[in-house]
Amino acid sequence: MKKYLYIIIFTLISFKALSHAEHYEGIIQIKMDVLRNGEVIGYSNYFFEKQNNHMIVKNYTNFKVKLLGATVFSILSESIETYKDNQLITFKSNTFQNDKEKFVNLYLNENKKKYEINGSSYKGDASLDIIIGNWWNHKILDAKKQISPLSGSIKEQIVEFIKEEQILIKNKKYLVEKYKLKSKNDNLPKDKKLNFDIWYNPKNNIIMKIVYQRMGKWEYIVTDFK
Repeated sequence: MKKYLYIIIFTLISFKALSHAEHYEGIIQIKMDVLRNGEVIGYSNYFFEKQNNHMIVKNYTNFKVKLLGATVFSILSESIETYKDNQLITFKSNTFQNDKEKFVNLYLNENKKKYEINGSSYKGDASLDIIIGNWWNHKILDAKKQISPLSGSIKEQIVEFIKEEQILIKNKKYLVEKYKLKSKNDNLPKDKKLNFDIWYNPKNNIIMKIVYQRMGKWEYIVTDFK
């Protein structure tokens, strides 16, 4: 009996892993507004391309925080992720944060069965269970650690399911699951900690909203997906 139970569990786990790429088969783009203290200050948009057994995800993020007409904080970033058979094989990003350049170059080393990372904050290997900390991928809610898409730094995380609820975005209601994502290491400096509230739409497999506090209230809200 136990033997058959193990087979069933293994099959379910394998199916979930294999079917993950299918969650985005019909997605062409996900567009998000970036808000600070309730004001739209920019965007973070994702575009999807499918080529045989490859999926390519491009992100363009641009926002500015202004105070008395002067820019006090800004992000201008571009990145590209490439997946083969649902496995991340490369990730590259270039970012200007307050005119300071940051970057990540990651690729899969199949011989070592590890990722090799050359980033502005981290250079070295990473295990294959890591995930890029981008908001298009709901797999981030299952991951134990993530890599910064801006600098390559690696942080362990804890994700907790909070509740189901309805949210309203652009006059449309969505039944979503709310999660709390936090850093596993509570001793990190405050500006380095992960501390996000996340609203996930299981019907469309899309993270609809992210909220966090850091020198004000920040929100990433999906305005369009198709």
